[in-house]
Amino acid sequence: MEKSPETEKTANETVPLDEKDKAILRLLQADAKITVREIAAKVHLSTTPVHERIKRMEDTGVILRYATLIDHAKVKKGLMAICYVSLKEHNKRSGAKFIKTVHELHEITECYIISGEFDFMLKVAVENMDDYYDFHVNKLGQVENIGHVQSTFVMGTIKQSHQLIS
Repeated sequence: MEKSPETEKTANETVPLDEKDKAILRLLQADAKITVREIAAKVHLSTTPVHERIKRMEDTGVILRYATLIDHAKVKKGLMAICYVSLKEHNKRSGAKFIKTVHELHEITECYIISGEFDFMLKVAVENMDDYYDFHVNKLGQVENIGHVQSTFVMGTIKQSHQLIS
């Protein structure tokens, strides 16, 4: 699957981060609702430089977005599946069409382009097996150019983290 020049450029660029930046990121990873004032006190800076550092990290794409993590089971999305998908055709147009479809299917919470036997790995969240069957047969199964799908069901979570800076 080819990447666009913009995606490739962004993916390959690194942004220099000093220890204060990393400390700010650790705090934001642990609690995205923490205030600039609280961060400033913990990293021993005033609020203005903390705000400027956060803004710079947002502008350079280090911080992509702020999110709320939700307990899947408590919102009736307790069945998690990992779907491995291979495409029949491997060209830019068919790949882009598949990716567009992935964005439209709300059951898919994550999608990765992978190497090996399959082309994509999808993380799917639904309420139960009936909903998964409906998703698999009536939504994913209707997408053109899909060659093969293999599903694995998540039986439990041992570790789930979004923290990249430790």
